[in-house]
Amino acid sequence: MATIGFVGLGAMGSRVTKRLLDAGHTVTGYNRTKSKAQWLLDAGMRWGESPRAVAESVDTVFTMVTNTAALHEVFNGPDGILAGLGTGKIYIDMSTVSPAVSRHLASQVVEKGAHMLDSPVSGSVITLEQGNLSLMVGGDKHIFEQVKPILLDIGPKVNYVGKNGQAVLLKIAINLNLQTQFVSFCEGLLLAIKGGVPVETALEVMLNSVIASPSLKYRTPFILDMPEEAWFNVNMMQKDMLLAEELGRELNVVLPSVAISNQLLTSARAMGLSKHDFAIVYKVLARMSGVDM
Repeated sequence: MATIGFVGLGAMGSRVTKRLLDAGHTVTGYNRTKSKAQWLLDAGMRWGESPRAVAESVDTVFTMVTNTAALHEVFNGPDGILAGLGTGKIYIDMSTVSPAVSRHLASQVVEKGAHMLDSPVSGSVITLEQGNLSLMVGGDKHIFEQVKPILLDIGPKVNYVGKNGQAVLLKIAINLNLQTQFVSFCEGLLLAIKGGVPVETALEVMLNSVIASPSLKYRTPFILDMPEEAWFNVNMMQKDMLLAEELGRELNVVLPSVAISNQLLTSARAMGLSKHDFAIVYKVLARMSGVDM
């Protein structure tokens, strides 16, 4: 069993930490708001007083935070992870940030004699809890093989994809589909509803058809019953869509569906819906279509 650190105990990070604890690893965690981690402390997690303290006390340290600003906050400075890294330690970032940012962090980690992997995940809270999360990993392949058993304790599907930054690139490519597929589904659903098909019937038939991807199957129920705690809110999804647009410009890839879907997220924010799961864009489209939901 390994000594592991985990910084960022939000909706996903906390549940990843619980899986590591359940697998028998010794885990030291840190979160900006300690009270949110109490259930993990009750489950046996140790507490680190700062990201640096966590990194100093373990062999392998993970981060999973909401955006680039949050990542810099826990990574840099006298109390940051970088200050706590030393020769041979392994740092694994599971956040979704730009490949350029990830590569820059990796270069700083190497200067400390340590190693960095980017390892974002594909899945949701329910996917993680069911043990079906998939992980993609970028960085030194030898280091990947060294930590692969730990990653397999998080999810059963772990794929090495290339050098530093390649995994977050692939994660962005995946996440843009979450939004664009959902928007397309909602368009079809609203067409059926306005044509007289009951919403429940339309949902059932569409989810029994060939268009029903795993992501649609676990998110479309939010159309009728939005969860109190967002799995992935509007702001977080828009962050990923903006990253996709940035990469599209950089790599000269045309992303028309991303641009349109991004505008719907902006509309959701303008309607005061930013804290809801991104499935709330259904309400945006419904209002535009004159459907009362």
